[in-house]
Amino acid sequence: MRARGFLLLMVVVPGLVQADVLIGSWNIKHLGWNNDKAFEQVAHVANHFDLLAIQELMDTSALARLERKVEALSGEAWSSMASRDLGRSSYTEHYAFLWRESEVAYADGAVVFLDHGDVFSREPYAARFRDVETGDLFTAATVHVVFGDSVGDRLPEIAALADYWEWLDAIAQGTPRVLMGDFNLAPHHEGWAALRALGAQPAITSGHSTLSTTAGDYANLYDNLWYDAGDLEPSDRGILRFPDLLALDHQASRAHVSDHAPVYLGLHGARLALRHVDGGEALAGIASPVCIDLNAATVLRLEDLPHVGPARAEAIVKGRPWATPEELAMVNGIGGGRLEAIQASGLLCG
Repeated sequence: MRARGFLLLMVVVPGLVQADVLIGSWNIKHLGWNNDKAFEQVAHVANHFDLLAIQELMDTSALARLERKVEALSGEAWSSMASRDLGRSSYTEHYAFLWRESEVAYADGAVVFLDHGDVFSREPYAARFRDVETGDLFTAATVHVVFGDSVGDRLPEIAALADYWEWLDAIAQGTPRVLMGDFNLAPHHEGWAALRALGAQPAITSGHSTLSTTAGDYANLYDNLWYDAGDLEPSDRGILRFPDLLALDHQASRAHVSDHAPVYLGLHGARLALRHVDGGEALAGIASPVCIDLNAATVLRLEDLPHVGPARAEAIVKGRPWATPEELAMVNGIGGGRLEAIQASGLLCG
């Protein structure tokens, strides 16, 4: 393992020089599956951050590949680490951290949460890091809350994050904490009350972080970074709308990069500096995908439809052949407004 740029969650000590750090969190849709992922473009986005928490890592070899790509792009050494595969069913994923090497070293405590109530489908993952320049410790954690069929399915895990926040404080010996991830719940929802009561605060409170199928349109503020409000004072925060950087429309972005935009938090003066990609070779091989054929598309391609996740995509495949899109109402969880959204997306063939 190597280490560079998480100059971030430092305990403020008078007399020490505080380096600026930009940390990000990104659900990189099914990173590691055989899905034509554009690693050059993913690396270009990742290179905007000093530390990146990653959700939906499906194969750890993809993390190693991404690390090599971002090193080649930046000309700097990077390091990475990943959890074991997590999940209660045949669907599992890893969490990961990717960071620059010159500023941060792994300290200790890389651990998956010991889920006291057996609530989480994919237990949070955390580690302590050390700022190379100052020697100060900080704790970084990441999670991907279950999506389920409704908001009600997500609330038990959201409530359990309060227990996790306190557990983090105990194992991290009071070092500042940042909990990053895809929470599948907007930060203003009342379900966050227990975590807020412990002094945690969301970095992102407005805007949207998931890419709709229409270029320029975003929906849902599911991605965020919750931090110790009493210990940290962000210098920047926001959502990195990477399709603008890569000159890609949303359909191509969703198909080849991710359907989530990274969220970020700057500390000690750090601010996001955008690096736009020029056309030509940098975008070679990236094109808007063809329409989605309900009777021929892969499970991954079906997941580009609104409200269709892995389980519903599998159900669509098992239900073939489909004569009309209206028949999708027979799939559990698709009906009414969801069916209308699928038909209005413009993604279906015919």
